[in-house]
This record gives sequence, C-alpha cells and structure tokens, in this order.
Amino acid sequence: MVTSAAVVGSGELLTTTSLGARVGFVLLWIILVSTLVKVGVQIELARWTISTGKPAVTGYNDVPPKLFGKSWLSYPGLLNFTQGLIGQAGVLSGGAFAFSMALPVIGEPLSASSLAFWVIMLAAATIGIHFSNSYNVVEKICTVLVVLVTASVVALVVGLLFTPFAWTLADVGQGLTFRISAGVMGLALAAFGWTGVGADEITKYTYWCVEKGYAAWTGPNDGSEEWAERARGWISVMKKDAWLSWVVYTVATVSFYMLGASVLHPQGLQPAGTEVINTLSRMFTDTLGEWARIFFLIGAGVTLFKTILANTPGFARQMTNTLAVFGAFQWQDQKARDRWLRIFMVGLPIVWGAFALVIAAPLTMVVIAGIINAFWLMAIVVAVVWLGREQTDPRIRDGGLVNIYFAVSAIAIFAVGVITLIDQFS
Repeated sequence: MVTSAAVVGSGELLTTTSLGARVGFVLLWIILVSTLVKVGVQIELARWTISTGKPAVTGYNDVPPKLFGKSWLSYPGLLNFTQGLIGQAGVLSGGAFAFSMALPVIGEPLSASSLAFWVIMLAAATIGIHFSNSYNVVEKICTVLVVLVTASVVALVVGLLFTPFAWTLADVGQGLTFRISAGVMGLALAAFGWTGVGADEITKYTYWCVEKGYAAWTGPNDGSEEWAERARGWISVMKKDAWLSWVVYTVATVSFYMLGASVLHPQGLQPAGTEVINTLSRMFTDTLGEWARIFFLIGAGVTLFKTILANTPGFARQMTNTLAVFGAFQWQDQKARDRWLRIFMVGLPIVWGAFALVIAAPLTMVVIAGIINAFWLMAIVVAVVWLGREQTDPRIRDGGLVNIYFAVSAIAIFAVGVITLIDQFS
C-alpha cells in the first residue's frame, strides 16, 4: 500500500490524464506495458534485499566498474535527486493549485498569497506526520488514502457510461493495437517513467521490505537450509505484496487515462501550465455538473498530497543512504542515520515548497522528472542484473518463466530509452 500510494498520484492525475487528453485511447497499451514490465525488476531487487538484508543504494555502490572508489552507478544516483526535487515540487505545486482553487483561504484562487498558504500548509503537514519516522504511520495513512482515491476514480469511469462521454469496448480495443502517434514520444516517455513502479519506487521498496520485516525475519544468511527455506517463504510473501500493488495501481492508472481520453480528448482540452488542474476538473464538471468541481479539486489535492506523504520518507532514505555511501557516516550507525533521516524529512518538503512557489507549472515539472526517471530506470536494471547474479543466494533464485519475464522487462525498459533518444534527436 505504501508503494501504491507513491504510484497512484502525480503520474496518474497529471501525466497519464494529459496523455489521454492529447491522443485519446490510442496509447492505452503503453500504460499497461509500463505497469507490467517493471514489476519483474522490483521483485528481483527485493529478492536481493531479502537475501542480503541490505537496502538498494548500498547494493548499487557494489556494481562495477568503480570510479574514485565508488560505483559508476552512485554518480547518476546523485543526479537522480534532481528529478526528485523537480518532480515532487511539481506534485506539491499541483496539490496547492487544487486546494487554492477549492478553498482560497488567503486572497483570490491561484493568487500568490493563496498558493503560498497552501504550499506551506501541505509542507508543514508532511513534516508533522513524518517527524516521528514511523513506518506504521506511513502504512496506515497510505492504505486509507489509496483505497479512497482508487475507488473514487474507478466509480467515475463506470459513471461515464451514463453520460455523453461514454466510452465503448471499441475505444478500449483501439487502445490495445500497439500504435503510437507522431510527436507525443516525450509525453509518452514521461508516462512510462511515472506510471507503475518507477526507478525510485523500485529502490524505495527495498527499504520498506527491510522495515516491514521481510529481511529481518529471514535473518542473516548462515548458509543453512533453514535460512533458505525462510528466505523462500518471505520472498513468496513479497511477490504477493508486489503483485497486489500492481493490481491496485494499474486499475487506477488505466482509469485516469480513460478519463482524459473519454472526456478531455473529444473536446480538444489539453492540460497545460497553470491551467492544468482547472482543465482536469472538466472531467468532473462536464460529466456530473458544475457542483462536482469542488469535490474534484479537494480529491485532486488529497491525491497529490498522498504522493508527497508516501515519497518523503522514501526519498529521505535514499538520500541518507547515498550520503553514507559517499562517507558522511556509517549506515550501520543508527543514531547518525536517524538524525540524517529527520533532517531530510524536514528539509525535503521545505525545498519542494520553495521550488513549487518559484516554478508554478506542475505538469512541466512532472514531465521533466518523468523523462529523467525513465533513463535512471535503465541504470537500475543494470544494477539489478548484476546484484542478482553476483550477490543473491542461488538457492532462492527463480528460473524458467520468471527469468524470461525479467529479461523481457529489462529489454522493454531499454527499448523505450532507445526509441526516445532517436525521437529526440530526429
């Protein structure tokens, strides 16, 4: 549910809906492929974590070759923080836009004073919730919000069948023909990067596997068959966990896409700039009436805030782990680790809020971050392949179809990167 909360939010509400608004149903297939192919990488990295008891960033630093004593992968990992700052600032900005339009406490809707108020409120709420650094708090809040958001968007898609914007099975069939429209590769790549588990969600999932207890209950690898049996048991639990998450965020992602394709695309409405939230609200007002606008705006704000809530502790752990890799402290030093985690969980929302106020274009920020995220995902695949082959205990690896699925996942991820490079340079 923590993973689903991080996934079902900014990418779905902003990027995925915008993609559907721009091209209609024709790219529905890329949403399904995006969510499906990444789970194999997520599971294999989590398998390595259960086998070694280590979080992802620690493992990334083992991947050869080494440059100045660190893995080559550790350096692009630093660059990846850029997309974290830009992307989450975009999410926070979008949430502030929605709440400002629904509840303009200070000044007019979308005025500088109203937006600043809501950015500060959302950042402060995030800091207050996470200052205790409790995994249980994160899990409980995320579970409630994921259920509410997913149920609401699915209900609206079903409700479209009774409106002038009703979708048909023929529309869905058109979206599964594996075609792509000219000129939309950049937005399609952003959708691929943001929908489903991205590079950051795959990385963060290893920290949740540790803190949930999968690795701890498996215990240190003493070479015994008893350890291998425990590891296989908790890997089985982890797989069910990952696939349940996939079902939740795939249903939500497809629903958001269908809203854009069914309601916005026929009217030629494309969310852009500061009007992104207002344009998206047309999905509700055009189907249910003007009275539904306030409910959408509050729901959109909650959806985006949920993503911030789920991502703050995850990014804090990635950044803290990266500092440890570069020698700021020893990762095993619990007091130093907790101190840095709290610094980031206070500092990140403040920095995101500052970016949100300076760059008031949530969709643009999310799209840029999505592109960076997609290329980072390719680097993660290299790391997962190496860690699985070199450090995961052979007794707990899978074979046969699972290996084929993982290979297809890796190839698909790289193919999107290559296609995008060709598209950008041409």
